[in-house]
Amino acid sequence: MPLDPAVSALLAQLPALETEITPEAMRERSSGPEALLMSGGDPSVEAVDHTATGPAGDIPVRLYTPPTGHAPRPLVVFFHGGGWVIGDLQTHDGVCRNLAAGTGAAVLAVDYRLAPEHPFPAPVEDAWAALQWAHANAGSLGADPSRLAVAGDSAGGNLAAVMALMARDAGLALRFQLLVYPATDFSERRPSRAENGEGYLLTEASMAWFEGHYAPDVRDWRASPMLAPDHRGVAPAMVLTCEFDPLRDEGNDYAAKLAAASIPVTNRCYPGLIHGSFSMLALIPSAKAMMQDACEALRDALSA
Repeated sequence: MPLDPAVSALLAQLPALETEITPEAMRERSSGPEALLMSGGDPSVEAVDHTATGPAGDIPVRLYTPPTGHAPRPLVVFFHGGGWVIGDLQTHDGVCRNLAAGTGAAVLAVDYRLAPEHPFPAPVEDAWAALQWAHANAGSLGADPSRLAVAGDSAGGNLAAVMALMARDAGLALRFQLLVYPATDFSERRPSRAENGEGYLLTEASMAWFEGHYAPDVRDWRASPMLAPDHRGVAPAMVLTCEFDPLRDEGNDYAAKLAAASIPVTNRCYPGLIHGSFSMLALIPSAKAMMQDACEALRDALSA
């Protein structure tokens, strides 16, 4: 299928992500005019900042509560994308508002430490500390610890997949994992990287830039969850990918890996869309299907 017309119009106006740029400059750009790409989100959702605690110190988190329903609610712990280098509570504010409004669940966004100041495995350590904190403090957040899910997009999808594995190993019960175009394997370059690695916003060069700053141990499953020795017993999953995304194949392959381990998994690849579409609902109307499908799956998984 050809590119969605709205995506074509968007790409005509936007340059590819720069690679001759510092992380600080990239962060400034992502919080500036380009942040307008992000969906505005449902304004009726309440957002309150909290602080989670972990071995490395305090971790800022933001709790999103929809106006409908009542406590105790299901709780979705969300990890933002941005290549482990950029992104924060603000860049994904709209995504979290839409997830909360569409599911009736509380959504807890995690502002984990970023590379290169804090390379691998620091983001993983913060994500795990925040997930444990959320589970332990669910009651004070108006949430039900028995109805807990993880979610994330891109780098955040990577962290969510790793959290599902770590939660299984620690005996922390999760109901679901929502993985939106996740990075799952640093050890192999799949065909979609060559097919879609130029001209679709996220490029091979920019992925190398992010990876260089994150500095993962590519064979460590905490960086490459595809390489975990055993995927049996992890939470049921939904894996969403996009046709023109360089990460398409590793997302689809991860869904297949989960299915082979007898994990209930739904895998949907959205035609005509690119990496980042989940955050650009205001500019790409057809991407709303991704959010609707994600919310429906979370509602079903987190029902009482």
